[in-house]
Amino acid sequence: MAGNWFHLTSSFLIVCYVIGFLISTVVAENHQRPPTVLPLSLSSRNHSLHRHVDNLRRRLFQSKLSGSTPNARLRLYDDLLSNGYHTARLWIGSPPQEFALIVDTGSTVTYVPCSSCSHCGNHQDSRFQPEMSSTYQPVKCNPSCNCDDEQKQCTYHRRYAEMSSSSGVLGEDLVSFGNESELMPQRAVFGCKNVEIGDLYNQRADGIMGLGRGRLSIMDQLVDKGFIGDSFSLCYGGMDVDGGAMVLGKITPPPDMVFSHSDPFRSPYYNIEMKEIHVAGKRLELPDGAFDGRHGTVLDSGTTYAYFRRDAFAAFRDAILSAVHFLKRIPGPDPNYNDICFTGAGRDVSQLPKIFPLVEMVFNNGKKLLLSPENYLFRHSKASGAYCLGIFPNSEPTTLLGGIVVQNTLVTYDRGNDRIGFLKTNCSELWRRVQFSGAPAPTPLVSPSKDTQMEIPSVLSPSGSPSNVLAGSFHVGFITFDMSISTTDSNLKSILKELTELISEELEVDNSQVCLLNVTSQEKYYLVRWGIFPAEPANYISNTIARSIILRLRDHRIQLPERFGNYKLMEWNAEPQRKTSWQHHFLIMLVGSVTTLILSLSAIGIWLVHRQRRRQQTAYEPVGASIPERYLQPLQS
Repeated sequence: MAGNWFHLTSSFLIVCYVIGFLISTVVAENHQRPPTVLPLSLSSRNHSLHRHVDNLRRRLFQSKLSGSTPNARLRLYDDLLSNGYHTARLWIGSPPQEFALIVDTGSTVTYVPCSSCSHCGNHQDSRFQPEMSSTYQPVKCNPSCNCDDEQKQCTYHRRYAEMSSSSGVLGEDLVSFGNESELMPQRAVFGCKNVEIGDLYNQRADGIMGLGRGRLSIMDQLVDKGFIGDSFSLCYGGMDVDGGAMVLGKITPPPDMVFSHSDPFRSPYYNIEMKEIHVAGKRLELPDGAFDGRHGTVLDSGTTYAYFRRDAFAAFRDAILSAVHFLKRIPGPDPNYNDICFTGAGRDVSQLPKIFPLVEMVFNNGKKLLLSPENYLFRHSKASGAYCLGIFPNSEPTTLLGGIVVQNTLVTYDRGNDRIGFLKTNCSELWRRVQFSGAPAPTPLVSPSKDTQMEIPSVLSPSGSPSNVLAGSFHVGFITFDMSISTTDSNLKSILKELTELISEELEVDNSQVCLLNVTSQEKYYLVRWGIFPAEPANYISNTIARSIILRLRDHRIQLPERFGNYKLMEWNAEPQRKTSWQHHFLIMLVGSVTTLILSLSAIGIWLVHRQRRRQQTAYEPVGASIPERYLQPLQS
């Protein structure tokens, strides 16, 4: 009986311990943020074909237009290094409501905060009020768009790699470009934000002006309707000069402008063909194609700094360090970033070309674009006369050129001719020079002669280190994504095993990090959920790898062989690393331990009381007492 009680008590203690552990675990789980569900637009195998057809149709349409289409000329505001962006002014509605929008060649939707927004920050201007515009019309739900819960109005959703997002409804109204523009107000579709998260919530600008390739892009809408030519130009002010100029529509290319081919079928982004880079006249020793990975070399006006492939960044960094070895290295302005900074160059920015080397970008056609120090440096915000490198390593092969590279450079996105042109010039004066398509060319800032000194003004300090899509600290616990697969192969098990290996190759992670989580059979396809987990022994996915995976999922870069049939990426989740403060851990463990101790002592006490009672009930037989006969056994003779 005592043995039974011992086993019963042990089992009770184990149950108590498990209950205490589960209580602490549940409390810890409830303290975490829920996973963020990030929808993806459905992928299409014919996406490149559709873009090709659109381009052909647009070019045929443009060829029928007269050569005197008007331009929309807009001033640019804000400082790139202080704010991280440039803004342009748009007016929407009747009467017009004014908005400051970030000029972004990497976005395909123009959106502003809506009066009905349930989660929008405090921005520069008032929110758009559809009810106050006599010309506003909602874009009604149709088969070519995602719809709201009531199935009445089209919606949009955009998520960015720095974990900010914008979502809302689509509307159509008159869009005006200001009194200085030739182009009259035109009807266009735009997004009316109802929710914004992350940097979009905190920024001063009202929203985004999407100039990328896409049917909702303001450029595509104006071009498709024949209002402007299929081209636009941007010119950002220098290091110490905010603002600049933007022209939507064709301009006459200046004679000294150098062009690079831009392939619209390679990716949805504006890319150029950069072959190599020279620093101080010497070519960086890199393998062929160092700037031709994935999307190639991409121009993104919504990104502040530049990002090279790791080996290209290392070569560029070493070349700069070698050229300015006499300058003292100092820590960057933000301890969260490992910035490469120098002091001793002086505050006079006009003298920087005498200290820092000149850089040349060489295109595949042999043309060269000369970069001055302002195109790869930013001023240290906490040390006088100090500067930091504005080029950073990228975790993926794509080369990303942000606004810093094209400061005081007129960049013409000649979409109709699949090329992008560059001309070093004084962008603060461009507004007065490029007024009409037949206007005289702007004065070059750098002449072809190597002996000519650059005209570089003084600098305005940045607020800190890069705040852009690929910088920052963000630990992801794991990532999941759903994929629908239509296949006629009956051996699904072998297909999924091979898919696991292919996905690990496409996302550039170890095969052990990719796990099949769930498979659901639908009527005509399988819905498969995959998980990307940290590599052993880490308990989180690093910032660099996580953002690389997110970009690949967002941009539908997972390419599968045709034998797997049709597939679509449906949505993905990013689960933050599970962690709590040590105080919270201590409190949980203390509560769990005290609970377990009390239950354990109670169980022991119950067992001891029961044991004592059994002893008192047992009959006491004195020594030598007679034994009843019925207990005596006969002796065997």
